[in-house]
Formats: sequence, structure tokens, C-alpha cells
Amino acid sequence: MKFGIFDHMDRGTLPLAEHYENRLKLIEAYDRAGFYSYHVAEHHSTPLGMAPSPSVFLAAVAQRTRRLRFGPLIYPLPLHHPLRVMEEICMLDHLSRGRLDVGIGRGAVPYEIEYYGADPKEAQARYMEAYAVLVKALTSPVLDHEGKYFKFTDVPMEIAPLQQPHPPFWYGAVNEDGAVWAARNRINIVCNAPLDVVRRIIDRYRKEWLAAGNDLGDIPLMGMNRYVVIADTDAKAYEIAERAYQVWKQCFYYLWDKRGGTPTHVTAIYPPTFAEAQQKSYAIAGTAETVRRVLTAQVAEAGNNYMIGRFAFGDLTLAESLHSLAMFEREVMPALNDMRAAAE
Repeated sequence: MKFGIFDHMDRGTLPLAEHYENRLKLIEAYDRAGFYSYHVAEHHSTPLGMAPSPSVFLAAVAQRTRRLRFGPLIYPLPLHHPLRVMEEICMLDHLSRGRLDVGIGRGAVPYEIEYYGADPKEAQARYMEAYAVLVKALTSPVLDHEGKYFKFTDVPMEIAPLQQPHPPFWYGAVNEDGAVWAARNRINIVCNAPLDVVRRIIDRYRKEWLAAGNDLGDIPLMGMNRYVVIADTDAKAYEIAERAYQVWKQCFYYLWDKRGGTPTHVTAIYPPTFAEAQQKSYAIAGTAETVRRVLTAQVAEAGNNYMIGRFAFGDLTLAESLHSLAMFEREVMPALNDMRAAAE
């Protein structure tokens, strides 16, 4: 079992410079605790994402950590020129001595795609072509490509990634179809969904992986993403989590509320309270014992080999996030490791 971090980098309530510095201190703690990878979201024109240029923030992460892998989850490729993304990937891979993980996707918020001058209806097609260009650019000394959205002729690739043939790719799987594509392309996945949906996605991924003749021991990481708040009592953990969740939820729904729409993915429709989010299995708050009990049951049901936590969201203070992290490292991670080892 490996452990990771997901971070929207939503605005919170602090001045932005202090917000960034506190997050970097927390990421240093993730590094010390032995987490596998830190995944940061990219969003635009919304308080949901204060790392709209994830490469800039991750360059700082590269200098503040030593073992922790990291990367965007995701680069929304319809918003980017693939050649520029390729160059940033290569730079980050070398700056980190080969610790970069690259999340790719089409982007979940059509309003953000519109703001960048692209048509949300074309996002999927533009994404798939940009992904094809990106793979060519990362693995070839010269880039040639002619498609609907991009054309390159004899473009020299003077920079290449440190990890060969390229850094690992990651994808946010929201349904079983996404799992099929990811498995066939040997791409790691992250599932942020109710437990039954996560189980179906992971089961389908595993089925497609084996159907392609692959060894189960070589299967990529299949992650389940959960909010985690740990305190000395269940009541205190709920109090902290509910307060922070309300701040985060306002950021999440900001563009939808402004434009009068609703999220496009059913699994991304979050309930109005943290308690309901916990009932739907998106979140866990409680003592270390409570969190350990809930997560061991969820992992046993989902079958994931990668457990991702959100320890910072809304107006959680640095001290609150560090406390949750310390308790998770000491009392939850060992139990999940033991459970996974016993199942293998």
C-alpha cells in the first residue's frame, strides 16, 4: 500500500503568500512522513485553485522535498499548448531528480475551458490529440504531427525527461470507461467517488489489465481519495471538519453558482455538510481509531493499492493539518500496510 496527498489548494482565509508558505511546510511534513506522491489540482478564475500554474508551485515543492514524488492532477490539456507542457514536464523532472508524476485530462469545469477560449464541446477531442502530441514530444528527438488542432513539422526536442521513456501518467477516473482507457495505456488512476463507484472502477481496471495479458503484480497504482480530519475526540474532529468543509464547498461551487449551472459529473456533486459527505464515503473525521476503522473497511471493499488523503482544505490551520497528519502516520498507515500485506 502506498499513500498519497491530493490538494485543491483552495484559497482558505490567509493572505496568499502565507497560504503558500504554510502549504510548503505541510508538504515538507508529507515528505518526512514517507508519503509516496503529492498531487495538486489546476483550476482557473476560481478560489478553488490557488495553483493555477501548478508547474510554478511544484518547482518550489521540488526544492523543499527530497523523497516525495509530486505532480499536477491534472494538467487540463485543452487549456494548454502541448509543446509548452512538455517543456515544463522535462524541467520539473530534472529539477526533482526524477520525482515527477504527470496527471492529464480534459478538465472538469466547462467555464474554465471557455475562459481560455476553447469550446467545452471539443474538450475531449482536443485532450486526446494533445495527449498524443505530448507522448510523441516526450519520447522523440524530433516532433512531427498533423491533426485537427495541432501541427508540428520537424520540431527539435532539445530537452527530454529524466525518467525514461517519460514520467508516469495519472488520470482521474470517474467511471468505468475511463478505467478501460487508463488500463490499456498503463496509466495510474485516482478515484474520488462513493465507495461502490470506486469499487466498480477498480474492478474494471483490474479486469482490463489482466485481459491485456499483463501480470497483476505489475499493475499501476489505483487510488482512492478521501478527506481526512483527525482530532483527540470524534466530536472535535467533526467540529473542525465541518467548519473547514463549508469554506471549501463555497470555493468548489463558486463558478457553478456564478454561472447558474451544476457540476457535470455526478460523482463530483458534494453534499451540503461534512457529515453527509462522510455518509457518502467521501470523507472521514474522528479519532485515529475511528479513521483507522473506517479506512481499513473502505480499502478492503474498494481493493485499491493507493490511499490518498486530503489533509488541508477550507480554513484548516497548519496546526490542525499537521496534527491529523501525525496521527495518520502513527496509527493509520501501519494498519493499512499490514492489511494490504496480509492480502497479498
